[in-house]
Amino acid sequence: MSKISTLAVEARDRAGKGSARAARRDGRVPAVIYGNKEAAEVITVEDKMLARELSKGKFLSTVYDLQIGDRVERVLPRDVQFHPVSDKALHVDFLRIAKDGLILVQVPVAFTNQLESPGLKRGGVLNIVRHEIELKCPADDVPEQITISLAGLDINDSVHINDVALPAGAKLTVADRNFTVATIAPPTVAAEAAPAAAAAPAAAAKAPAGAAKAPAGAAKAPEKKAPAKK
Repeated sequence: MSKISTLAVEARDRAGKGSARAARRDGRVPAVIYGNKEAAEVITVEDKMLARELSKGKFLSTVYDLQIGDRVERVLPRDVQFHPVSDKALHVDFLRIAKDGLILVQVPVAFTNQLESPGLKRGGVLNIVRHEIELKCPADDVPEQITISLAGLDINDSVHINDVALPAGAKLTVADRNFTVATIAPPTVAAEAAPAAAAAPAAAAKAPAGAAKAPAGAAKAPEKKAPAKK
């Protein structure tokens, strides 16, 4: 299970575009905390610290304790707005959650034991249908990932959600169907290319020895005409 990280943030005295621009000039990213039947609160996060958390790739599925002065708010990031050119974070939405509450979170899927898959050894391709799976889990016990072993899987084999062991305390939000998570697809591109490559030498071998083709555009020898009778 993931360890709950703490982020030191600062309260903003007011909302609005002017306050947000001022925060960005100071190297901070404006954000808002909402939910849990409480009033929304505007804050700022240090841009370098936020960039470091975003680079880990699991920001929206990570529970944080936001340190605001002498108090702590437990939150889950719900949305990040990015600059269309620089790709820097412009604004973050945090959902306030109760410490003993349940939350919906998209948990990334990780695959192991690739070398023990007969299908992958034979050139098959891992086709990932679901990169993330939505789970309902305790706010203080969010799994970092769902691990799936590929050991023993051959070409055309599939992994369905009912075959996956979910983390303790977590439940699927989609429980009415056994959806596909991944498959081992056959190497169709390589299989089609191989016969074509083999056909070229075979065709060359059938050509008669010593046969030469006339160069393209070569002029034909003039035909001799019979002498005219007098």
